[in-house]
Amino acid sequence: MSAPATPSLRASLPGVASAPGQSPAGRSNALVLAAAQGLFTAAVSIDLTLTGLTGYQLAPDKSLATLPFALITVAGAATTLLASLLMQRIGRRWGFVLGASACAAGGLISVWAVFHASFRVFCLGTAAVGVFQAFAQYYRLAAADAVEADGKARVISMVLAGGVVAAVLGPALAAWSKNLFPVLFAGSYLMVFALGFLSALLIAAGYRDVDAPGAPADAVALPHRRLWTVFRQPISLAALANNVIGGVVMMFVMTAAPLAAVACHHSIDEGAKVIQWHLVGMYAPSLLAGRVIRRFGMPAILFSGMALSTACGVIAMLSTTLTAFYLALLCLGIGWNFMFVGGTTLLASSHLPGERARVQGLAEMVRYGCTAAAALAAGPVLERFGWAELNAVIFPMLAVAVALTVAWIRGGRAAILQEAA
Repeated sequence: MSAPATPSLRASLPGVASAPGQSPAGRSNALVLAAAQGLFTAAVSIDLTLTGLTGYQLAPDKSLATLPFALITVAGAATTLLASLLMQRIGRRWGFVLGASACAAGGLISVWAVFHASFRVFCLGTAAVGVFQAFAQYYRLAAADAVEADGKARVISMVLAGGVVAAVLGPALAAWSKNLFPVLFAGSYLMVFALGFLSALLIAAGYRDVDAPGAPADAVALPHRRLWTVFRQPISLAALANNVIGGVVMMFVMTAAPLAAVACHHSIDEGAKVIQWHLVGMYAPSLLAGRVIRRFGMPAILFSGMALSTACGVIAMLSTTLTAFYLALLCLGIGWNFMFVGGTTLLASSHLPGERARVQGLAEMVRYGCTAAAALAAGPVLERFGWAELNAVIFPMLAVAVALTVAWIRGGRAAILQEAA
């Protein structure tokens, strides 16, 4: 590999000294992306709250009622890698504007579909929101790529913290706006349009494509390695372990939790409140996660996340009281947050600028696909085996995350990225 690449490689790794600093543009971008994350979370939570009910209302065959909901995930998974490659060509600013515009279009399409009782058109609208989800996944990575190594965890936390209020506000907006028009739910999808439109305006006006301070001007053009070389690094494996396994465990348990709560003789409203507490656990720790990493180090927050996720499974297996559901899902949310913030920081530190689109795109596609599979599997596993047995499944997965994180600490944490011959 050419000589100019080596300093930027060293500067990008945790444990390798780099000059402190964060450009004003990088911090400004993080604030804009935090606000955009809030708008995204609110918009998607409206769709996630109402799409199952709207699908049942519109579906000519009630067995297809969940298809519009599934298309959010399917469209997002199918678009994730393409979104990353497209943004390498046109820049993240216009890529994010495009994604938010897809949300706005999806909201309007859904409004039309509800007014005209068109199930097929409604499916198109929810798929467009899935495209938005694919682009919005890169908000946290875009913030991390604009700052030096010692600031990555901080800005990732800042962006994710944008979803704290929106996680609660989105369902509230859905309930408030569902009767704005004579046709049920049309007003809620108008809110999806408004949130997507505001997000597009915000990013177009406030976000700028910038690289981390000190990055070579031609960094993207530097030679890059094969994906296999990048992903076999201990830091890359640890990043995947925490992002993917953390997401799979969270989605697997969260999807089943409301159904399990009802099966354990709790009310539907109580099951919904359990998920609200879970959402608070998912996003609220972002207000502190960056500082915790800075003070106690990356391994501490990663292992804390795994321990909290494990505690969720233990609590769920020991008791089915409402208090146990609240506590288990709160632990699950916080555990996911710690693993996700830490894993994202490792991912952002694992590659060269020229490798960014392919590495981040593939990593996000794997994460998205695995969490989608977990969501689909949760219902059948719960139905066949039960709540306690479902939670027992997460322990071997978390053990893999522990093993790969330990391998990174022992063999790759302070090592320089492997250079291509």
